[in-house]
Order: sequence, then structure tokens, then C-alpha cells
Amino acid sequence: MVTLLNVEDARRLARRRLPRGLFEYLDRGTEDEVSIAGNRAGLDAIRLAPFALEDVSQRAQDTVLFGTPQPCPLVIAPTAVAGLMSYDGEVAMARAAKAHDIPFCVSTQSMTSIETIARDSGARLWFQLYVWKNRARTFALLDRAAGAGADTLVLTVDTAVSPKREYNQRNGFGIPLKPSVRAGIDVLCHPRWFADVFLRTLRTTGMPTYAHYPDEFRTALGRAVVGDEISLATDVSWKDVAALRAHWKGRLILKGILRASDATRAIAHGVDGIVVSNHGARNLDCAPHPAHVLPAIVAAAGGRLTVLADSGVRRGSDIAKYLALGADGVLVGRAPLYGLAAAGTPGASRVIELLRAELDTTMALLGVTRLDQLPRTLQMEA
Repeated sequence: MVTLLNVEDARRLARRRLPRGLFEYLDRGTEDEVSIAGNRAGLDAIRLAPFALEDVSQRAQDTVLFGTPQPCPLVIAPTAVAGLMSYDGEVAMARAAKAHDIPFCVSTQSMTSIETIARDSGARLWFQLYVWKNRARTFALLDRAAGAGADTLVLTVDTAVSPKREYNQRNGFGIPLKPSVRAGIDVLCHPRWFADVFLRTLRTTGMPTYAHYPDEFRTALGRAVVGDEISLATDVSWKDVAALRAHWKGRLILKGILRASDATRAIAHGVDGIVVSNHGARNLDCAPHPAHVLPAIVAAAGGRLTVLADSGVRRGSDIAKYLALGADGVLVGRAPLYGLAAAGTPGASRVIELLRAELDTTMALLGVTRLDQLPRTLQMEA
């Protein structure tokens, strides 16, 4: 495997190996991409002030999330079409998570079923949910996830409709996959991906499909979804949260919270945790960066639920900043996907290793030895 020294190394290698359309689907934002630039600027603007002359010889970044101890505060975020980034991509990513003893959140739009991921990886699995128009089929999917061993449900609340990604309209990539001369040339310019990922998938499992869709509605990614029942529901409300809380026996998390008032409502509905997230700047282009709203949300939560954060993480110091602002843990999505595209399970695992090592270095240079000391380092604006 090519030596990766940071997340940007993995990103550059992923860019070379993936077809342009697929890489841009992974890497870019939405509309004018104002928010994706804002994510980086928001984290870059945070300053952590070190304590001098502190004994940092014994450092630890272990934590407990939802009652489960783990060696670092990371969770692999749910991402669609990871199966196109590398052969058997969802299983490969789950194995990387398993190697670091952190949870892997399986997407509703995974190309590999949660049953197969659980069997082939042995990882601790969470399950991400997009609510379908047919709620009975949604609940049936949740029963599958629970049966496969998922103990945590992550409801995505910030995607009422599909966002506008003009670059994918121009580069020819989208779901359903649409054959075109441009897309064909793009693929042929990346023969290693075509042979190692696409053709290998065709030989072993056939044309990729969304593995969690009911059999009668499952189609290859080259065709539109058949039937309205499993289309994205646009009427998802707090009533659905109440229904999910009544049906789901495990932990329930809402992903995509950006208001303190919504965190308070989540508590009232018996939710166990929230993810303060703007979906990696892939949905609403004028959404605030999580760092800007996280302190107010943490204050509103008052320790009554677990607060996680994501969006824009590229360095271990970014993780430290989210934790300093009050988050209990951090989800990472694009960063390990770059590693996955670069070198499969070893690449994804290497990215996680890099983030953990950079977090450790940041802690040492800040003069802290435990994660709960990080809020003391936050440099407040005058």
C-alpha cells in the first residue's frame, strides 16, 4: 500500500483511482458549495490554548459512548455507495472499524446488506435510516437491522428531499447510474477501478443494488426505483420519532440537528443522542457549520443525551476541537472513505489510525491527558 501520511494523501490517491464522477460525488458539496468551504473555515477558526509544563507522559483517548467503552471517540458515519469506492466496500469499511473497536453505521442505501456486513466483519454496527413513504416497510427494515445485531438506530433528519448537485449532472454520475459517452470515457480512463471494483462486483454479486430495499422493489443502480412505497418520505415529523421510539428497542439517535430547540424536543421524545451535523455540506448550502451551533446545543442538552458531531474532519486536531466545544464523540465519513478508495480495508484503517495519532499529538501539545480536559483548552473570543 502507498504510504499515507495524512487524510489529504488518501484524498489525492482516491482522486486518481476513482472515476471523476464517483470521486466528485464523494468529495464535493451542493449548489455553489459555500457550506463545504464554510466547514473547513469553521474548524480552522477555532483556537485551542495549551497549558504549559504539564506532565503528559500518560495520555489516553478512551471514552464511553452510550454505555459502551471504546478506545477513541470516533464512529464511522453512514455513507451511501461505499460499495463503489472499493470492492465489497461496506464490509471493508466495517472491518476497518472492527480493527479499531469503533462502531460502523450502516446506511439504508448500502449495497451490502447489514446481515452480510455483520457476518463478514464482526464489527459493532449501528444502522442509519431514511424513512420511506410506506412506514410498515420502514419498520420491517428496522426489524432486519435489529435481527442482524444493530443496537443503535440513527435517523437522518436533514434530508427531506434530494439536494441539487449540479456537478454530477455535468459529469454524468448519479443514482440511478445513466450510461453515457462521458461516463464511459471516465470509467475507461480508470481501468484499475473498472477491473478491481466494478467488473469484480459484476462477477461475484451482479449489478450493484441497494441491498436493504424489499426484493420486489430492488433494482440495479442503473435503473430507477420501482414503486413509490420506498421513495424518500417528505412528511417525516416528530410523530415519526415517537413511533420509532416506541418500535425500536435499542438506542435512538437523530442525525442532522443544528438548533438547540430541536435538541430539547429530542430529549422530550426519549431520544438517546443527537449528531450535530450539516451532512458534510452535501445538502443545504446555507446551513451553519456545526462548530458554530454546537456550544448552544450542548448547553441545551444539559447532559440529558449524548451529543455527537460531524462534518469537515480532516485532522485529529479537528476531532479535538469538536470535543473541546462539548461533543461526546465525533463521526467521520469522507476521511475513511478516501482511505477505502485508496487501498480498501488497510487504507480506511490507516486513516483512522492517522486521526487517532494526530488527536494524541494534539492532546500532548495542549498539555492534557484525557478527553474530558479538552474543553479547558478552548480559546474563547474576546
